[in-house]
Amino acid sequence: MEGGFIQGMLDVKVLVLYIMNRAAYPINMQQIYDLVYQDDKLSYFDLAQAVPQMVDTGHLEMIDSERYVITEKGREACSVTEDSIAYPVMLRAQTAVEQFNRTVRRSSFVRTSIEKSEHSGYAVHLSLNDEQGDLLHIDLAAPSQKHAHRLAKAFSERAEVVYRVIMDQLLTEMKEDT
Repeated sequence: MEGGFIQGMLDVKVLVLYIMNRAAYPINMQQIYDLVYQDDKLSYFDLAQAVPQMVDTGHLEMIDSERYVITEKGREACSVTEDSIAYPVMLRAQTAVEQFNRTVRRSSFVRTSIEKSEHSGYAVHLSLNDEQGDLLHIDLAAPSQKHAHRLAKAFSERAEVVYRVIMDQLLTEMKEDT
């Protein structure tokens, strides 16, 4: 570990604390790696060593046997050590965490499920929610599992657009034929 911000295990742990302190949701090991990989000198093996040590010291807590959250002790340590992170690394890490938080938050509002239909084909259930509840719930029929997955994927990627188009179509006054 030479060159770059990461010079030793302490730097790895400081960067992990920085990321975890800003993550709004529990994170698994691969997601931690994706977020902290802001320096070419960091390896997955460094992280695989650091995170369990941080759990043992009480800076992180493992929940549901695969995801991690920061503890109060970790937050306190982060507030003391985060200014030691190189500014460019800190900016990249902050951007990565903000994107992660947006992605996870959005995915909690968009739901899709597929089930084999009683008759033939598949039923695709699509919903878009906000903090108050359902905004849109659509059940579609798909002739094959492949089509069902394509519908679910397209909705997941463009749920807001689908909602907006439906609302525009329903709320636009129809022109009268005279």
